[in-house]
Amino acid sequence: MINITAIDHVVLRVVDLDMMTHFYVDVLGARRELDQPESGLYQLRLGGALLDLVPVDGPIGREGGAPPGREGRNVDHICFRVLPWDAARVISHLDRFGLRGEVVSRYGAEGQGPSIYIDDPEGNRIELKGPPWAPQPGRSAPSRT
Repeated sequence: MINITAIDHVVLRVVDLDMMTHFYVDVLGARRELDQPESGLYQLRLGGALLDLVPVDGPIGREGGAPPGREGRNVDHICFRVLPWDAARVISHLDRFGLRGEVVSRYGAEGQGPSIYIDDPEGNRIELKGPPWAPQPGRSAPSRT
């Protein structure tokens, strides 16, 4: 059995590297980790994980076929855990960048809890996830089997 404990990295093929870097660094607080222009790989750190941006016209990016666009995305969505969780502060921050988000309740790795969905500049759906809701008296938690 393989015991997976976390996401190590996610790779997005991108059309506009500068715009996407701006979004993930300035809006979501990533920090630049390692640029490898010779292979077309630009790595950003988000908590304990990496987000790799690969321009579609670079050496690695050309291997993936057509670029992402309105007819299809590279991924359905990426979920980033946000701690400490302050929904009003997250929504206010996103609003400064013209991004509209609302809190919805979704089931995640640690149970049912708050999520806010937004799209990055190239249409990838991003979920910002808070911790699970506090247990309700008299309600049992869902089975994880």
